Amino acid sequence: MANRLAQTTSPYLLQHADNPVDWWPWSPEAFEEARKRDVPVLLSVGYSSCHWCHVMAHESFEDEATAAYMNEHFVSVKVDREERPDVDAVYMEAVQAATGHGGWPMTVFLTADGEPFYFGTYFPPEARHGSPSFRQVLEGVAAAWKDRRDEVAEVAGRIVADLAGRSLVHGGDGVPGESEVAQALLGLTREYDEQHGGFGGAPKFPPSMAVEFLLRHYARTGSEGALQMAADTCAAMARGGIYDQLGGGFARYSVDREWIVPHFEKMLYDNALLCRVYAHLWRATGSDEARRIALETADFMVRELRTAEGGFASALDADSEDADGRHVEGAYYVWTPARLREVLGEDDAAFAAAYYGVTEGGTFEEGASVLRLPGDAGPVDADRVADVRARLLAAREQRPRPGRDDKVVAAWNGLAIAALAETGAYFDRPDLVERATEAADLLVRVHLGEVARLTRTSKDGRAGDNAGVLEDYGDVAEGFLALAAVTGEGAWLEFAGFLLDIVLEQFTGEGGQLYDTAHDAEQLIRRPQDPTDSATPSGWTAAAGALLSYAAYTGSEPHRTAAEGALGVVKALGPRVPRFVGWGLAVAEALLDGPREVAVAGPVGGELHRTALLGRAPGAVVAAGEGPGAGAEFPLLVDRPLVGGQPTAYVCRHFVCSAPTTNAGELAAALAGPAGG
Repeated sequence: MANRLAQTTSPYLLQHADNPVDWWPWSPEAFEEARKRDVPVLLSVGYSSCHWCHVMAHESFEDEATAAYMNEHFVSVKVDREERPDVDAVYMEAVQAATGHGGWPMTVFLTADGEPFYFGTYFPPEARHGSPSFRQVLEGVAAAWKDRRDEVAEVAGRIVADLAGRSLVHGGDGVPGESEVAQALLGLTREYDEQHGGFGGAPKFPPSMAVEFLLRHYARTGSEGALQMAADTCAAMARGGIYDQLGGGFARYSVDREWIVPHFEKMLYDNALLCRVYAHLWRATGSDEARRIALETADFMVRELRTAEGGFASALDADSEDADGRHVEGAYYVWTPARLREVLGEDDAAFAAAYYGVTEGGTFEEGASVLRLPGDAGPVDADRVADVRARLLAAREQRPRPGRDDKVVAAWNGLAIAALAETGAYFDRPDLVERATEAADLLVRVHLGEVARLTRTSKDGRAGDNAGVLEDYGDVAEGFLALAAVTGEGAWLEFAGFLLDIVLEQFTGEGGQLYDTAHDAEQLIRRPQDPTDSATPSGWTAAAGALLSYAAYTGSEPHRTAAEGALGVVKALGPRVPRFVGWGLAVAEALLDGPREVAVAGPVGGELHRTALLGRAPGAVVAAGEGPGAGAEFPLLVDRPLVGGQPTAYVCRHFVCSAPTTNAGELAAALAGPAGG
């Protein structure tokens, strides 16, 4: 029998629709049922490309005896963390506070009032490594509920009170200045891995937002050290196994310090953020490698993640079937010398093994290797590399593909729109700008729909049931603003303004603090509010960046004030934990630079417009258009006449404008480096 998940749109929930567990989706009815039956709620949170979520599902949730016990003693609730980041955040905070670590699958036992009293992550089917079996946990919780209810209530009450007491430090009044940014840079330098690039040890995640900060800091101050860390990190990742050397695109993280063996799932948000970072690295240095990686990653997103409706799917799984029909991690991506010989013949296989670092011993499991570019093959013939790569890719296409999570998440599509719009503009790829525009159209049509509020997810062109959270508003506004700059279509500026007005009305508290959920959203045991940038920009810093850009475009004082209020948190966190507030620091760089406002009275896509888009000044906003209607689309273009009948650029910052110019070289110089005036 299918359980209640069969009616949902989440691919992750649908994977559990045929479990013998009588799952409920997160809903008031589930908690009502727990109250009525006087049993605890078992909350299980995961996502569709999560390897250990699949393992636990197979071992425990598909097991008839385990399911029968769960059905008798609990109301079991399944949540897709990508659909309900608010639910995930609130209970993950409790798990981390209680156990010192967190992760997925997350397993939390709650009272019928949603108060947590026992937690864990993955539980094995048999006790091992000091961890109890899942069955032991279930029996222990059921016994405590039956025999020691007072104790359970006391623990739950204490946890909720503890969470409520964790109020956020804003960093007091004021915005991050030179001193906080300098301390943040020093902190990153201390954690930098000189040998392999990136920050910290294993597992190593791609630090896209910290790199964005370093590139902006270099552009504003000329700091060579910041550029070096950014460029060397990007080069190490591009040559490592974390990057798909055949198909483009990045895996989620590397299990080692050297970027050799990835955890193979590919997420939309990582690829969107990294595509944009490599495009910006090219803009700063002209590096051919950065250009190649930006374009290959953009092409990967379009080829493998684009949905029929024009949006972008969330993720590709790590696991797929190997040659023996087993479902294993990385099967789609890894190679052995023997497999290379099958596809390429002796000579080319030997060449490919040396070029891609494929050894008899292997770098991954069972003698297989992850392709990378160790760079010890000496000078190579580029045509031969292209031929070998094409043949290997064609052979790989014949393997069983990893599963794809087809749901469209608003925030991550916003990040993809920004990346594709800018990459398309920089490298003269109008097709990428078109793909960005189609995704933006989908968000307006389906995610904004009739209700004029953003819905977090959609699938197959149908909006999901969950309200957008702050990161959806911030990242989608960011994507729309990037699209406005590239296309010269003021409608995208208008849509961004509409979303940011909702941020001001629904997500903002006193003193500039922001909340992850709207004032009128479902009330959880705590209102989530996380300002740290982890895998993606936090809602807090994403909104700050979009508010700042929008204010630069329109001169709106309330948006500028809100951006500055939100950046108080970066003043507090930047010097202490720079790795975890990378996007916030990037926004702080834009604020310190102005940001500059560039108005191009002239054709969209013309030389001056392109020069403006390629300007490195942090967070600069660009408006382009000609004719009497241009000012109606972009306030920046009001009263910006052509000079001598020629296309003309105007650059302003801090209410001061430099002399208009018709010369692209002069405009490039005005946007190139450390700000003079």
